Amino acid sequence: MKKNQIAFKGGSYSLMMTAIVFAILVVVNIFVSVLPETLTKLDISSAKLYSITSNTKAVVNNLEKDVTIYWIVQSDAEDSILENLLAKYDSLSSHIDVVKKNPDVYPTFAAQYTDETVTNNSMVVECGDKSRYISYDDIYLSDIDYTNYTQTYSFDGEGAITSAIDYVVSDDLPHIYVLQGHGEAEIPSSFSGQMEKENMELSEFSLLNEDEIPEDADCIMIYAPTSDISEEEQKLLREYVADGGKLMVYAGPVEDGTLTNLYGVMADYGVIAQDGIVIEGDRSHYAFQAPYIMLPDLNSDSITDSLIEANYYVIMPIAQGLTVSGTGQGSVTQLLTTSDNAFSKAAGYGLTTYEKEEGDTDGPFALAVSVKNTSGGQIIWVASSNFMDEMYNAYSSGANLDFGMNALSSLIGESDAVSIRSKSLSYNYLTISNSTSSMLQVLMIGILPLAFIVTGIVVVVTRRRRRNA
Repeated sequence: MKKNQIAFKGGSYSLMMTAIVFAILVVVNIFVSVLPETLTKLDISSAKLYSITSNTKAVVNNLEKDVTIYWIVQSDAEDSILENLLAKYDSLSSHIDVVKKNPDVYPTFAAQYTDETVTNNSMVVECGDKSRYISYDDIYLSDIDYTNYTQTYSFDGEGAITSAIDYVVSDDLPHIYVLQGHGEAEIPSSFSGQMEKENMELSEFSLLNEDEIPEDADCIMIYAPTSDISEEEQKLLREYVADGGKLMVYAGPVEDGTLTNLYGVMADYGVIAQDGIVIEGDRSHYAFQAPYIMLPDLNSDSITDSLIEANYYVIMPIAQGLTVSGTGQGSVTQLLTTSDNAFSKAAGYGLTTYEKEEGDTDGPFALAVSVKNTSGGQIIWVASSNFMDEMYNAYSSGANLDFGMNALSSLIGESDAVSIRSKSLSYNYLTISNSTSSMLQVLMIGILPLAFIVTGIVVVVTRRRRRNA
């Protein structure tokens, strides 16, 4: 009788504890269910496909207008990566609303926003009367890896969505004017495409038929000229910067002649361009066994810090050396520099040896500088006309493009517009031998389950012996 009472009490106690634990679990589940997905889901993917960068958070957290993201997708055809990413945006701000639009139910919906053939999992971002269509092809990108000439794939969902949000909520977009009339090269598509993605408007203009810099210019860009500007153009550009204007220049050595007037724009600030082509004498500072394709040092600045932190190298091909006297107006920051062993070959494109000869100029040199004056004017000068070429950008894993976009963003005052890199979809697979595979099968299928069973039997037998004692 006594044993039965004890057993009854023990059973009642166990039942009560079970009920309490169950109640706690219900409460915890209810609490967790109302938490945002940013707190309840962890991104363990190697490329952080489901994570949001600080740049996006800065844009989203500053929203004062309501934004709707229309996700054009058929039922049961949702892209899982995109679905998780959109859930992140939805939970980040009360100003963002993600709405599914099934094209089978709303066949004419997308036609309001685009003339393109709309594919599944495309999107429309809308705020008021402004909208931007994001094709599924703009989310999953393909490119060529020039190191081994293979096709690579990446996911650019975050970059595309954040750019679209920034576009539809912005009243004024930065306007960049590109100087023409001096044999300038065409801006590479990756560079111009990234500028468009980050909502920078591009327009071409010529000072040969204009008497002044356009009033709505947020920045003037000079890209890879092959002939010099006139003295009158130099005067206009110098006055523009002196009055607070912003100038972005990509100009290195040219095959015929020199760019005396163009380089003279920096003379007021104590920055002098040396004749010839820079040759790097330190093997650790150049690539591909070509001492004119340099791996310069990155010096700390808002333009370079993100690259330094991520251990990226930029690649500087065929550059002109810049020396900074420190006696000019304003302040000069040397963004990219050579080693102390660098020198400039006076022969330029006519060089016949990479060895230092009489008449060559000793380094070190700056290869990119940022010049600021007291009126707010700024010049960022990259001493290579080939720095933004597609091939060198690919060799640098996109670091050259990031540098260029960071530089532009600093000039136009868009600190949050620092480039959001697409995320690689290349996967690293774990490869094991057949013997290791067999051993793991025996361990997971045989030994571990058997160990759990034996442990369970031992526990049950032990408890029964204690009760009967």
